[in-house]
Amino acid sequence: MDGGHRKSHNSESGQYLFDNQRSSLPRPLHVFFPFLPSILRGLTTAAMATDMTNPVLGALSASDAPILSNEAFPSTPSSTIKSALDRLASRQMVEYDTVEREVAALTKEGEEIANNGSHEAKVFEAVVAALDGLKIGDLPGIVGKDNAKVGQGNAFKRGWIKKDGALLRANTETIVDETREQLLTVQRTQTLEDQKALSDLKRRKLVSFQKVITFKITKGAKYATEFVKEETDLTVEMLTNGSWKTAKLKPYNFKAKGAPTPAGAFHPLNKVRQEFRNIFFEMGFEEMPTNRYVETGFWNFDALFVPQQHPARDLQDTFYISDPAKADPPREDPENDPHRPKYVQPASSSTTAQKPLDYKQYWEDVREVHENGKYGSVGYRYPWNADESLRLVLRTHTTSVSTYVLHKLAANPRPARYFSIDRVFRNEAVDATHLAEFHQIEGVIADFGLTLGGLIGFMEVFFAKMGIHQLRFKPAYNPYTEPSMEIFGYHEGLGKWVEIGNSGMFRPEMLEPMGLPKNMQVYGFGLSLERPTMIKYAVSNIRELLGHKVDLNFIESNPAVRLEKD
Repeated sequence: MDGGHRKSHNSESGQYLFDNQRSSLPRPLHVFFPFLPSILRGLTTAAMATDMTNPVLGALSASDAPILSNEAFPSTPSSTIKSALDRLASRQMVEYDTVEREVAALTKEGEEIANNGSHEAKVFEAVVAALDGLKIGDLPGIVGKDNAKVGQGNAFKRGWIKKDGALLRANTETIVDETREQLLTVQRTQTLEDQKALSDLKRRKLVSFQKVITFKITKGAKYATEFVKEETDLTVEMLTNGSWKTAKLKPYNFKAKGAPTPAGAFHPLNKVRQEFRNIFFEMGFEEMPTNRYVETGFWNFDALFVPQQHPARDLQDTFYISDPAKADPPREDPENDPHRPKYVQPASSSTTAQKPLDYKQYWEDVREVHENGKYGSVGYRYPWNADESLRLVLRTHTTSVSTYVLHKLAANPRPARYFSIDRVFRNEAVDATHLAEFHQIEGVIADFGLTLGGLIGFMEVFFAKMGIHQLRFKPAYNPYTEPSMEIFGYHEGLGKWVEIGNSGMFRPEMLEPMGLPKNMQVYGFGLSLERPTMIKYAVSNIRELLGHKVDLNFIESNPAVRLEKD
């Protein structure tokens, strides 16, 4: 059955027509848009009319010398000429150079003066026409308000007229309208030899400057007087009628770049972050969990032996959480808690005996070392406030994570190396080099018998892997490290010493309350992720690297980075 469709074949058009208007089969476009064929024919005609390939070849055939496009085709847009030249140059039929120059063109006011004379000339003519002198008040009515305003001053300046009481009188019999002559020259030659006069015309807004693109065209290695259309496809019709034998086929361009494929891209910070991770893994470090952006004041400050009166704990420097404002005292994470570090296993499953962690005793020891002193330290001797220690903050450094992990290490003290790379938050004014949130790289090394010299030696090896071989160390102060050092590296590209990190050895007042042995020392060091990324990718404003001003093209087009290479 035909399903209700009566089909007839139109032998002239080669198309099938259906009389059932509800048919779901596609109908020819010209049924719905009867004007479409005429539009397509018009577009084809227009394209042929603007095809300058053969006119360019013809112009070259008439001369052995190079031709200039603005002289050979003065009324043709440069974009049309370039399109034709690119087609010809791709077939080595022509060669061309682009010549850019700036030319002067008359403004609307300048054209008016070139046609009818300058403002001052019109004023002079009006004054001469008044045999007994022209009243100043009558001048605008004769030459116009604008002509009178500008022309009167210029006529006085040139000495063409003079003032006689309330009258204007001619001061000379004849004048030369230099402004008009200059504008006519500009109109004819698009420039003036007298550059000062040209600048004056521009100041008076009588001329403007435009960039003109001209092409210097010469014959190419495969020059011919006629452009033969090259076939891009070998069709069935060509094989059937044999026209493929004489057809000129366009050669393949194996050097042509493929179309860009839309795809995701790693942010430069992630690329540099991965480089740092590779360095840490190569040196035997283990990555710490950094999934807690919100910490208590205990882990962020108190456990690090930072006093509660320290300026870093002020509202001007730290973001405090308003709801909830406080947390519980430190306690063991539930066994199935998603924030629990993967490497921290229950004591029963460990092959090495681990001592239980007494969080209540840890809390009391931290309070005692602040308030009265302990472990050979006199402490800060101030009334320690438990509520202040339980306030919730956006972590100001990833050292809070290091403290948490080192406390876990106290259950089974052993040499260990940990690192973390993640976001921290500071209540800072945003400018070209500072944001309220940034990334911190931190590493800690726990072992027995560590010395300051060992820390300096390790820093030299660590930074050498980034391509920084010249280091200087400067004594510094941190509440939780003693001794402490700022690290400076010589940057070859900038030609100066720049601060690249901070380091030190954690204080006993921080480590011994955790339950770590007295003879175990811990190195701590850190630097920002943004600074080396900005240096490697030549970014001068941190807001162009992170935040809403980031250019997505910058993200997609930048290559991977190798820290040890320039």
